[in-house]
Amino acid sequence: MGLFELLLLAVGLAMDAFAVSICKGLAVKKISAKEYLLCGIWFGSFQGIMPLIGYLVGSRFEHLISIIAPWLAFGLLSLIGGNMVKEAFSPPEEVKPEFDVKTMFMMAVATSIDALAVGITFVAVPVKVFPAEGLPNVLFAVVVIAVITCIISMIGVKIGHIFGTRYKSGSEIMGGTILIFIGFRSLITHLDRSQALSDSETIFGMLIPLAGTVLGAAVVYASRRLSDDVRSILIGVTSGIMISIAVWGMIEPAVLGLKARTEKGIIPLVLCFCGGVLFQFLVDSLVPHTHAFADITEGPKSKLGPDMKVMLSEVVHHVPEGIALGAIYAGHFLETDWIKASTALVLAIAIAVQNIPEALFVSLPIRDKGTNTGKAFFMGVISGVPIPLLGIITVIVSLLFPAALPYIMALAGGALIYATVEEIPQLGSKKDNDKGAFAFVIGFAIVMLLIFM
Repeated sequence: MGLFELLLLAVGLAMDAFAVSICKGLAVKKISAKEYLLCGIWFGSFQGIMPLIGYLVGSRFEHLISIIAPWLAFGLLSLIGGNMVKEAFSPPEEVKPEFDVKTMFMMAVATSIDALAVGITFVAVPVKVFPAEGLPNVLFAVVVIAVITCIISMIGVKIGHIFGTRYKSGSEIMGGTILIFIGFRSLITHLDRSQALSDSETIFGMLIPLAGTVLGAAVVYASRRLSDDVRSILIGVTSGIMISIAVWGMIEPAVLGLKARTEKGIIPLVLCFCGGVLFQFLVDSLVPHTHAFADITEGPKSKLGPDMKVMLSEVVHHVPEGIALGAIYAGHFLETDWIKASTALVLAIAIAVQNIPEALFVSLPIRDKGTNTGKAFFMGVISGVPIPLLGIITVIVSLLFPAALPYIMALAGGALIYATVEEIPQLGSKKDNDKGAFAFVIGFAIVMLLIFM
């Protein structure tokens, strides 16, 4: 576990304390620096102490834990993360306004129990920030966790005092999602014989688009509705980015890669491109989903609720993005001379940018139909999860079969173009769409510029 993953873990663990801090801020009429510091120090200290205790206890059973290490980390983190998500939908518990020792002690223990289990995973998945082995890295990790929790708790008190509990459920959902992803990553890394996923740049790249999804879904807490003009502009930008990724990020490098390896010509890539179109058509046909703003439902008949179908519309849309992201990072890891070193990061950021409005297109309509804001945020976030998961799978497949990489990229390019063209008429405004057209060109040009700059 490197520094980046440690920071993610610290943020994820801090979300329980953040949620309680919001409630504490809401519960008091007047607030001063003393209340900020009390929450920060209490929650931060226990969030740091608990994983240290967990590590020291787990070290006594290191031999046993090492045998089942990846599965243990995956199970514990998924259980903790899932419980955090579950709690986000539970009725809110009453939080007392007192800041006395007894009250704060009980709350600090309650919000840090999860960190005790995480400390055990430090035996299974060692922290490796410094060259030294064992305890020095763990001590650094618990200090990082304590400091981040302290800062986030203080911010939570302020937010609660100003806004109330609007962000409580969203913070718990985000924290739970982060912990589940880290657990999944530890398991996949263990199963990946190529060791590609031990490369921190690859994991960081897989998470960038998900960060965009979280930001987009979070807008549901602040935004009331989108005008047709704003929606057309957002659709135009995202469509331009998608087409530009397909052309300059997938198809063009695939042609260069094929020419560098073989003299078979363009026909195999064209067939794979058409195969990608057919693949996306089948996904679109087999998954029941609803385009919210156009109110068009596609796929087979299903008993799924309308909220789930709206979410699945973006899940379908994100399938080719995950494949494309995994393919470009596989090329980065293989150090191919036909993919620029900067392309992987550029495409990850580009996908993250276009994921912001796409997540909003899930969360806003779901909320507007009466679903509570926390659940609407959660479903917006979940819609983006297929990107890192499919990206990881594509990296592994591409590294097992390097010769297939250009064909995978051509397939991803075809799927991206079909997904984009198929959705534009359904999501766009029914009136004149000049603004959306100009936005499309701008999105396309920006990615083109970044790739070839």
